[in-house]
Amino acid sequence: MKIHFRDVQTGSVEARAVIEIEEGVFFNEVTILNVEGQIVVEFPKKSFMGKTKKTFYIDIVTFEDNDKRVLWEFQIKEAYREWRKTNKKVLVYENN
Repeated sequence: MKIHFRDVQTGSVEARAVIEIEEGVFFNEVTILNVEGQIVVEFPKKSFMGKTKKTFYIDIVTFEDNDKRVLWEFQIKEAYREWRKTNKKVLVYENN
């Protein structure tokens, strides 16, 4: 599995990831968040509005058990930490 990161730095979003699951097959819009100092991996979801005007969310990627999901999250977090070592954050502030 190859993972390509893109720096975002908007709010709690640290980066976005594109994961090459196998050669030529890509999984987009995996979000890397910084929530209270912890790195969190968020997989994309599809949202739709039901007949009652309530919004429902469906995971785009489904894992057969929670262990596989945790393993994927761990691998993505480790890859992100390695990527961040060579791609330091540069914060840019505007003067008012």
